[in-house]
Amino acid sequence: DWGGWLATRPMDELPHWRVIMRHERENGQRLHTTAQEHAEAILEMREILRERETVTNRDFKMSSRKRTDNYRGRKDSAVALYYLWRTGEVMTHSRANFERVYALTENVAPPELLYESDEATVDRFLIKKEIGFSGLSRLARSSDAFQRGLPFAQAQQIRDSMLAEDEIVEVQVEGWKFIHYALGSDVKLLNELSAGRVPKAWTPLETTTTDEVSFLAPLDPVSARGRAKILFDFDYIWEVYKPVDKRKFGYYTLPVLWGDQLVARFDSKLDRTTNTFVILGFWLENEALGADEAFANALARGFARSMRFLGTDKVEAAAIDQPLLRRTVVSLSKPGLGFST
Repeated sequence: DWGGWLATRPMDELPHWRVIMRHERENGQRLHTTAQEHAEAILEMREILRERETVTNRDFKMSSRKRTDNYRGRKDSAVALYYLWRTGEVMTHSRANFERVYALTENVAPPELLYESDEATVDRFLIKKEIGFSGLSRLARSSDAFQRGLPFAQAQQIRDSMLAEDEIVEVQVEGWKFIHYALGSDVKLLNELSAGRVPKAWTPLETTTTDEVSFLAPLDPVSARGRAKILFDFDYIWEVYKPVDKRKFGYYTLPVLWGDQLVARFDSKLDRTTNTFVILGFWLENEALGADEAFANALARGFARSMRFLGTDKVEAAAIDQPLLRRTVVSLSKPGLGFST
């Protein structure tokens, strides 16, 4: 659990990430500013962690701390803990109701992983990570990723070496202007897809997206970063940071994946006073789907799964304009009537 966005990483990658952590500590301007402005709090949190072994941000009352105006926390203790975590001195020990429980790195990671990989290994690792993250990549960020400051010519040289060794391969996608890159280990999958077959490795563990829609999180790599438009011809912007009067859809609108297409989006909330799942808005890309019974059932299954996750069997679906979809969603949300999965 480390990085500028929520990401759980394999523990055996730690030696590579420790190099990145050091680079962020040495070259990251924001972290450098944090180290200067909160030096005393950082020292204090470091000492407390040695004494207590684990701490959380909630261990420190606001009344006893210096208030800060920082995206990472309102208390100097929170900012200091974030700094120690981001620069690798501490790690996430566990979670308490999603809140990080911090501990010194040596108390979390196996001792055999407490070293730094060599820089050349990390350069290749990051290129493979960039490709693996999106499946197909133009490698546009390799030279500046994670405060590396890698010269463009050097990044190209590493890329060419990896191509020669079949660690990565070039891919030309019909209709796309630029060459993209894929992992060499994915060549068999690409060959299957080129032949019109779904790879066996992609067989779902339970249901399929045809039988039950999937809701993609706003920052999901499938739909974020402009990829929804490129891959699905689906315009998607996360509007959480937009003023209310500037939003086209809603605060936390999620794309709806049915089969292999993004076909709709919806905004919702959980009304905690009544424990009701409230659909605030629902928009189809193609209005004809509003009369499609197969889609109605798949959509209802998706909502039913979300409601089970939230611990509710009550739904307010008045915002779904299409009568068939609304009736199906409401009927399958009732106890004992929902689809088993």
